[in-house]
Amino acid sequence: MSLVLSRPAPSAVLELLKPITWFPPMWAYGCGLVSAGVALQGRWHLVIAGVLLCGPLVCGTSQAVNDWYDRHVDAINEPHRPIPSGRMPGRWGLYVAIIWTLVSLAVATLLGVWGFVATLVGLALAWAYSAPPIRLKRNGWWGNSAVAACYEGLPWFTGAAVLIGGLPDWRIITLAVLYSVGCHGIMTLNDFKSIEGDTRMGIGSLPVQLGPKLAAQLACVVMAVPQLVVIFLLAAWDRPFHAATIAVFLLIQYYLMLVLLKAPRENAAWYNGTGITLYVLGMLVSAFAVQTLVAGAS
Repeated sequence: MSLVLSRPAPSAVLELLKPITWFPPMWAYGCGLVSAGVALQGRWHLVIAGVLLCGPLVCGTSQAVNDWYDRHVDAINEPHRPIPSGRMPGRWGLYVAIIWTLVSLAVATLLGVWGFVATLVGLALAWAYSAPPIRLKRNGWWGNSAVAACYEGLPWFTGAAVLIGGLPDWRIITLAVLYSVGCHGIMTLNDFKSIEGDTRMGIGSLPVQLGPKLAAQLACVVMAVPQLVVIFLLAAWDRPFHAATIAVFLLIQYYLMLVLLKAPRENAAWYNGTGITLYVLGMLVSAFAVQTLVAGAS
């Protein structure tokens, strides 16, 4: 009876996996599928398995790993979370992370060699980000790079690779890398919510290292510059409509960034719900732009 009572409720497990965080990698995987320029007929299993991997499984694993190794920080920043609140008793946070890792690897076998290797890389980064002795998140430069790669670049590359059955076109890889670089700034803004706990626990997020104002300025530059490069590339690839659309999105983001910089700590969450929406819409626009290029070249 005591064992049963010590198990977490399904609602606590779902909260630990943080469904709200699944959207970015799932969206990036979808952009990869679109950019590949390959018909989906007969390949729907790759779509479904890939979306499940990028969102509920690999991203869910990363959230469980992060919450387990951040349980002391969360006790300061967000004590209502499942582990510090006691709704995820004992070592169940760690058990969920291990189980979800194994399930992710099993599902990854459905995506062939490219999908399986990409899943291995994503899971390795998920554990390296939070777990000692590596614990990349102790330094915001390295930690944000790992998360940005897993959220944008890796799933985009994977979506295209599994459909194509090989290495994607260099233009697809270029877009995936650029949007992954820009995501580094998004991750910096995400760290604003945990400045107090990070400071007390010695975690060197960029808002802690640089201060809120400079970190926000850096985040804006890091988000904007890759989009400028994308606009230039799409124009050079004779996709003026797509380039102009992303340019409009970036102009609106510029206005929103001005509001963000007036009070970075207070407005970071607001910007994540406004400016980042335009950022990810631009990803899809660029995916459609390169799709016709890849299809025409094949």
